[in-house]
Amino acid sequence: MIDEHIESLGPVFINFITNAVIALLMLLIGWKVISVFRRWCIKSMDRIRMDHTVSVFLGSCISVVLFGLLIFAAADIVGISSASILALLGSAGIAISLALQDSLSNFAGGVMILMLKPFSVGDYIISQSGEGTVSNIGIIYTKLTTVDNRQVVIPNGILSGAPLTNVTAQDRRRLIISVGIGYSSDLRKAKEILECLFTEKPEILKEDGVEVYVDSLGESSIVLTARGWTRTEDYWRTKWDLTEAVKYAFDEAGIEIPYNKLDVNVTEKGG
Repeated sequence: MIDEHIESLGPVFINFITNAVIALLMLLIGWKVISVFRRWCIKSMDRIRMDHTVSVFLGSCISVVLFGLLIFAAADIVGISSASILALLGSAGIAISLALQDSLSNFAGGVMILMLKPFSVGDYIISQSGEGTVSNIGIIYTKLTTVDNRQVVIPNGILSGAPLTNVTAQDRRRLIISVGIGYSSDLRKAKEILECLFTEKPEILKEDGVEVYVDSLGESSIVLTARGWTRTEDYWRTKWDLTEAVKYAFDEAGIEIPYNKLDVNVTEKGG
């Protein structure tokens, strides 16, 4: 009886081995084909000037999906039920998602940043978690370099879910300088000086014009504001130069810039 049972299992065993070899060959050949197809997809996306990080990520997603389908096909050849594999993957997926909830949130944020591009590498951004020049955009974290050369690492979930300011997103920035002058100072002269300083500054774009106006009448000063456009890369140097130039020009013209001061009078009583 044992011999008969073994003989009856022989064809089944041979059939299983044959199917296993076919499935293994399918996995090996399929993996090679998927790898070649992934590289082709990445190169195609790079040719249309898609962000390289996005193209690599999408290529990886495509290869994972295709390899998953390949595993299902190989399992079906061997005789493993696809429903069992789906149930196992579902249980594992739930456990992993619960354990990596924050990381998955950052992953989703990274995908949104790479796809929607609210900022790019080289942009200067200001967020609730820090500010600086973007040096790297990863799937999980974004790295910023501060003006004093520190590195700030911010999770993408925070950057994608909170307001941020991209300072260098535009080619031009409006430069605004406000300064207060005394009520006894020559208002027209002060406005002429401001307009002249802005007009003569090479970094101020002349085609966009310069505006000088009285912004407000304060308790102790008249606040003048001058506005002009400059290239984004010239903004800070131009602002610092003009602020210093305004001080020197007002001093030479005898225009007072009021400041808070305290007068102390000391009286002596006779003995």
